[in-house]
Parts: sequence; structure tokens; C-alpha cells
Amino acid sequence: MTTLTQPLRDEHKELFPHIESLKLAGLSVHGTLSQESLDLIDEAYDFLATHLLPHAHAEEAALYPVVQKVMGSRHATATMSRDHVEVETLTRELALLRGQVTAPEVGVKMANDLKRVLYGLYTLVKVHFAKEEEVYLPLLDANLTPDEAIEMFEAMEKAAGEANATAHG
Repeated sequence: MTTLTQPLRDEHKELFPHIESLKLAGLSVHGTLSQESLDLIDEAYDFLATHLLPHAHAEEAALYPVVQKVMGSRHATATMSRDHVEVETLTRELALLRGQVTAPEVGVKMANDLKRVLYGLYTLVKVHFAKEEEVYLPLLDANLTPDEAIEMFEAMEKAAGEANATAHG
């Protein structure tokens, strides 16, 4: 059965393999970083910066206001918005750590910091998506009209495009 929120469910489904790649990148980190490990870290950062953060911006701009309206509280999405702040903070930290890697030998502290950030991002994003899928999307399916859902998704697409353009412009 197709739901009104199927486009967002489909987008999440496309993002899930990339979320798993955050864990794989963390698993690849040791005191010596192979080229494969560096590539996994770079791919993880690229996914976060070019896909996930624009997706989060779109949620803030277009999805969460609708959820707040349906739930009758402007605070209904506060914890989810906090997740977005932390994802952005950890993404910046990942970029800083990766920028400090100048040789394959990174040492215990750097390896632990990279693992902490990658595993933290993996867990945070995975749980965040689960909360949306299990709580918000069923509420929207039950309370939106098809036209309202279309309007919401068009606004999300526009906001994601603007966020991506700002990040790359």
C-alpha cells in the first residue's frame, strides 16, 4: 500500500546504504589508515555534506512545520531539530579530523576520535530516521490530504536544492 509519505520513505531507503557506510568507515579506522579507509572516510563526509545536511535543512524548512501543525505544538520537533544540530557539529568535526590526517600513521588518539565521530554519526542518523519513520510519517499519513503532502514535498525539494546550492556556491 502506498502512503502519502511514500516519497520520504523512498528517499530514506536510498539514504540507508550511505548511513551504513558511516559504520563501515568507523570499522576501517586503525592506527594506520589504508587508502581504502581514507576513501571510506571521504565518502562518508561527502554523503553528509552533499546529501544528508541538505535533507536535514529540507526537513527543518518544510517537513517539521507540517508535523508541528499536525501535532498542535511548535515544540513537537524540537528533539529532532537538536539531532540535526548534532549531525552538523559532528560533520564539521569529521572534516577537521580528516584535514589533520597527513600520513597513514595516525596514532591512537586520532583513530579513536575518528571512530567516535563516525560511530556517533551512524547511531544518531540511524535512530533519527527510525523516529521519523515510526512516529512522524504515520501521523502525516493519517492527517494530511494528498494536496498538502504534495505541497510539503515540493517545499522540501526546493529547500534541499537551496541548501545544496549554498553549500556548494
